Amino acid sequence: MQFDRLKRREFVTLLGSAAVAGPRGLLAQPASRKYLVGALMPLPLAALSRFVDTLGQLGFVEDQNLTIDARGFSIPYDRLAAIADELIEAKVDAIICAGDGAIIAAQAATSSIPIVAITDDMVGAGLVRSLARPGGNTTGVSLLAGDLDGKRQEVLFDFFPEGRRMAVLADTKTNAPSRLHELEDAARARGVTLSIHRVERDDQIGPAIEAAKAMGVALNVLASPLLHGARQAIIAQSNTLRLPAIYQWTETAHEGGLLAYGPRLSEPMVQWARQLAKVLRGAKPADLPVQQPTKFELVINQKTAKLLGLDFAPTLLARADEVIE
Repeated sequence: MQFDRLKRREFVTLLGSAAVAGPRGLLAQPASRKYLVGALMPLPLAALSRFVDTLGQLGFVEDQNLTIDARGFSIPYDRLAAIADELIEAKVDAIICAGDGAIIAAQAATSSIPIVAITDDMVGAGLVRSLARPGGNTTGVSLLAGDLDGKRQEVLFDFFPEGRRMAVLADTKTNAPSRLHELEDAARARGVTLSIHRVERDDQIGPAIEAAKAMGVALNVLASPLLHGARQAIIAQSNTLRLPAIYQWTETAHEGGLLAYGPRLSEPMVQWARQLAKVLRGAKPADLPVQQPTKFELVINQKTAKLLGLDFAPTLLARADEVIE
């Protein structure tokens, strides 16, 4: 990887096929009773395929010893609190959450039921006390997303050095105003005007991308469960408008996104599943250190570059960890 690396920091049926065997050292003894896990997130069921597959490898299998309550998937932000209350009433053994909004709703609903979450910056958002000793009833995976959003903006600056206007697609419930100000300041220091387009519902994303196209030469799609869940539509519209865009997960470049910088989604998904498995086996979230991704990559989709009429210099291509031809 040529860019500086950071130094710190569908659904349940898929479980059955993965339950019998797992990677060496990963498979645990089957759980002794059946568990009920609630979900609370703006992501769709299919986004958790690697997560549930890993749970199966760890011995937690749907229709054997695990049930995942599906009512909390693809939930609009304004419904999170109500669904959280319903999950508490259902007496779930744990709640899995994605995104700050979901975690806040779950924490408001219970201080005793374990919350195993994945989000941008657990410490920065005040969701846990520290990575090493989270305290309270919440643990999981913290994605370094704020720092990585800034790294992705730097990638856009390097790939489009003549661009004096850049755009950002932000989730109002996930991307903190302080982080957005940092992105604006970094752009200003480069002599670039940054337009920020905020959304909090799926139906706002299309118009926001239209506005971004009118305002900028490239688009930074910030880290967000909502935006990741809508990535196919974002990729399609950005490519149709010939708006170069960079994304959070490296897999998104394989799905047609132009650029991606960050971890592979599979790594935090495995970490998240392992955290849940530990909690279901009796570990206390307060004492279970929050995990973080460890590897970050730049991926360029040359097919998409050609579609957009872009011809990146060999020196830029050489900086990538992977170039999709």
